Amino acid sequence: MDAVQAANSGHPGMPMGMADIAQVLWNDHLRHNPANPAWPDRDRFVLSNGHGSMLLYALLHLSGYALDMDELRAFRQFGSKTPGHPEHGHTPGVETTTGPLGQGLANAVGMAIAERALAAQFNRDGHDIVDHRTWVFVGDGCLMEGISHEACSLAGTLALGKLNCVYDDNGISIDGKVEGWFTEDVAARFEAYGWHVLRDVDGHDPDAVEAALRAAAHETSRPSLICAKTVIGRGAPNKQGTAATHGAALGADEVAATRAALGWTHAPFTIPKAIYQAWDARARGRALEKDWDKRFAAYRKAHPALAREFLRRTRGALPDGFDSHARSAVARAAADAAQVASRKASEQALEALGPALPELLGGSADLTGSNNTRWSGSKTLDAASPGGNYLYYGVREFAMSAIGNGIALHGGFIPYSGTFLVFSDYARNALRMAALMRLRNIFVYTHDSIGLGEDGPTHQAVEHTATLRLMPNMHVWRPCDAVETMAAWKAALERSSGPSALLLSRHNLDHQTRTSAQLALLERGGYVLAHCDGEPAAVLIATGSEVMIAAAAHAMLSAQGLAVRLVSMPCCEVFDAQPQDYRDSVLPAACSVRLSIEAGVTDYWCKYVGSGGVRLGVDRFGESAPYQRVYEHFGLTPEHVARAVREALSRTAA
Repeated sequence: MDAVQAANSGHPGMPMGMADIAQVLWNDHLRHNPANPAWPDRDRFVLSNGHGSMLLYALLHLSGYALDMDELRAFRQFGSKTPGHPEHGHTPGVETTTGPLGQGLANAVGMAIAERALAAQFNRDGHDIVDHRTWVFVGDGCLMEGISHEACSLAGTLALGKLNCVYDDNGISIDGKVEGWFTEDVAARFEAYGWHVLRDVDGHDPDAVEAALRAAAHETSRPSLICAKTVIGRGAPNKQGTAATHGAALGADEVAATRAALGWTHAPFTIPKAIYQAWDARARGRALEKDWDKRFAAYRKAHPALAREFLRRTRGALPDGFDSHARSAVARAAADAAQVASRKASEQALEALGPALPELLGGSADLTGSNNTRWSGSKTLDAASPGGNYLYYGVREFAMSAIGNGIALHGGFIPYSGTFLVFSDYARNALRMAALMRLRNIFVYTHDSIGLGEDGPTHQAVEHTATLRLMPNMHVWRPCDAVETMAAWKAALERSSGPSALLLSRHNLDHQTRTSAQLALLERGGYVLAHCDGEPAAVLIATGSEVMIAAAAHAMLSAQGLAVRLVSMPCCEVFDAQPQDYRDSVLPAACSVRLSIEAGVTDYWCKYVGSGGVRLGVDRFGESAPYQRVYEHFGLTPEHVARAVREALSRTAA
């Protein structure tokens, strides 16, 4: 209340309404160590209704995390550790970034999946080194969002018995009483998913809350939903139970009235010593982790190789020698010279790299055979086989992506997931959250352009590649053949500071011959694939399936005596991060005749070809026909590219 009022911004109602529940959970059930927020076997707590961030900040502060009172005073202020919504990696103890409603719940499903899979892979008789729960607070808004249906339906199917959700059933959202737009029987809905549901729990009765939390923790064969009846803004005598407490400060008069009603006489941001002592979880946390350390030492003695592997994976480190292994795989792909679709090349990359990476946990949104995301080492992860490494997500693109974020956040796994590129729109905000949190989550998007052909414009991605590139911290790889595809997988797996999207073709792509020097440049995101004698008069820049078109045009132009350079640009973000001298060596400033070739919208390429450059692409929706005919219709043929180069050179000469 004080922090929101000081900021004159925020959401006081939810923290006030859920405080009673939080007090019981954090003091009597949550297993955590404030001194070590990264302890592998801690319980995970997710505040899916992240607008109530001050509740989480207060809990962290009172429990003894490195979040002092000055940070609470600086709520929602520049540079503070208490931003408007919880941010993972910014505030100690925050397990995931929340605010976009429903995604925290889906992240929690991913965390519960990861916990159970990690336990199945590492626990041994008498040695349960992975044994923790995932607790999540959700609100009406979370359950209105469609992602909650996707994620919770799957959670029920997977029987995630260590996933415990508390539903803040206060009947209020920003627009007022939800009875005008949210009338479903939430408890029945979750029972239909196969969840264990505790109905009508009084969220302000500590004994009722304690009994519900205990019952949820006791149920291990199903995820649990506690439907807690609460009063939003509880304690505010004139505003409690109304939307007035939801998204704005209470106001000085109501704060004063609330203090009087509660009998709270202490100054703002002042906590009595006795309360601090009662809440301090550091001693208990140290004892919990010390006990785990003792048990892990016994585990290490009994299973030394497994213990080493567990520590490596939970640190997020790749196996020793992986870089060398992956470089050899790239070299083998170059020697094989396979002419395959890049989606097939992606499967080949998984076959080559997967055996070295037991932490890979993949899946697809009902398109496994089309995305080529399952490889020979894949084992189905389901309720009966929790130790698998491949999830059948069903048609749930948004939840799949957010669940992958939760798996990455939990640790111990590198998630990857597949669907058609056009359906990345369904998952858009989960991709944004992956980028914002800098998670190693790999998105495999096949059928990446008009090249998918007959399915037509509903399935032909046109704007998607460009919009993904606009997302900060997202690396977008669009490889032109099996070699670049292997290099893209290598880069995505080795990148620990953010997500990667691999954009892959449906149709076969020509192999491009490279020297050893060119192979070494793949990791720089863009490089000269075909040189010319002397300085180039024109530069072709292409990506993905259009590189082979540009290569054929380059051959035509070279045969005509024109000095043309061909640049392959599989990852613009990586190329843009290279030193200026390298970028200038690939795209010399002296050469003003530049042409981009990509089967998508063309505006993005202005940064490379300049305002006077030529951008060949698709600035409208596609057509339903065999892909060769569609490419011809849009002028993406070697003949048309060569003609465009000659015309550009003629204009320059004139």
